[in-house]
Amino acid sequence: MFKLYHQVSRLVNECMMDEGVSLARSKFLLLLECQGPQRSTDIACALGFAPRTVTEAIDGLERDKLVKRDPDPKDRRAKIVSITDMGRTVISAAQQPQHKTIEAIFNVLTEDQKQHMKEIIRCLSEKTDELQRERDKDEPATARSLQAVG
Repeated sequence: MFKLYHQVSRLVNECMMDEGVSLARSKFLLLLECQGPQRSTDIACALGFAPRTVTEAIDGLERDKLVKRDPDPKDRRAKIVSITDMGRTVISAAQQPQHKTIEAIFNVLTEDQKQHMKEIIRCLSEKTDELQRERDKDEPATARSLQAVG
């Protein structure tokens, strides 16, 4: 499963790069397009990246005029990052080869195989969510016991 994930990601990334945006950069742009302007800390949290990584990525996206930074009206120390019209154009162009590549990969499956795969993924996703909820519930107790030891 991990091998397939990496193969698909690599191929999709290469196809998207032909349009001028990597898969990683597209995640930033899609987040801003779908959820609107964000502070960099909110972007880091949403994407699960370190704040420094997000700042460096935003620097590059801003340099390429795909995003812009404006002062945060609620906190003058912070900046709000938003996608530009050029960023929207780039992400739109990059999504076409992304969808086309994924479609080409999964079209090798019959409709029955696709339905079976959806069911398997649903079951695995539900179990993963359950395990994460259990972990989140137990985390405060674990953190407290570690503090007591330390």
